[in-house]
Amino acid sequence: MVQKTPPPQSTAQPTTPARHFSVQLSPTRRGARLARLLAAEQLRDWGLPLDPARIVIAELANNAVQHGRVPGRDFLLVVRDLGGVLRIEVSDTRGDRMPRPQLASPDAESGYGLALVQACTTAWGVTEGPSPRKTVWAEIAVG
Repeated sequence: MVQKTPPPQSTAQPTTPARHFSVQLSPTRRGARLARLLAAEQLRDWGLPLDPARIVIAELANNAVQHGRVPGRDFLLVVRDLGGVLRIEVSDTRGDRMPRPQLASPDAESGYGLALVQACTTAWGVTEGPSPRKTVWAEIAVG
């Protein structure tokens, strides 16, 4: 797995409290679309730019639906505004299927999702557990 090293943690206290948004959605194409639309509305309410966050949310939610789906078990989207950093987390119940960025062939119609996430973020990775869950997270500098 390719993982960018997260930036060092700051010991300074943020001037504004952290804000968060979370929603649990069905592991369907409609659920992935709702994740993107609801998060975009929340970003607008917070006065934050929509892109590249909307792209990252769409890719991570789509991956949860395509590769992390277990019938009857929802996926969870969490978006946190940490004051200068937007953290996006998508959790699903297929901890046995870890994401692996792959280089897609130039004529491929799919396989670019995690490469796109990597290009749009300052850091991203995967946190395992609690079993059977995994969380794919990404951080974007904002402001």
